[in-house]
Amino acid sequence: MNIKALLETIKIDTPLFVMVFVVLVSAVAVIYTKHLSRNEFVQLQRLEKERDALNEEWGRLLLEESTWASPSRIEQEAKSRLGMVVPKSDMTVVIKP
Repeated sequence: MNIKALLETIKIDTPLFVMVFVVLVSAVAVIYTKHLSRNEFVQLQRLEKERDALNEEWGRLLLEESTWASPSRIEQEAKSRLGMVVPKSDMTVVIKP
């Protein structure tokens, strides 16, 4: 039994059958596309949240760097760790060529 005979036995035209089939395939394609777009949107939101967290951490690290690199902090560390002092005028030696 071929398809045409089967369609004749259930009294459905071929064009009607094709149209119904195309509509069903189209509906499934729309559902699948919507599902994919939702998944992509969820991934986008997750990546944006991760980007925001990294930007916050970057800001904190820049602030920490500026704190550690401040001239007063460097002078304090030079005095305490290395025993360095600011030279006085009598400690200064001028060498003439």
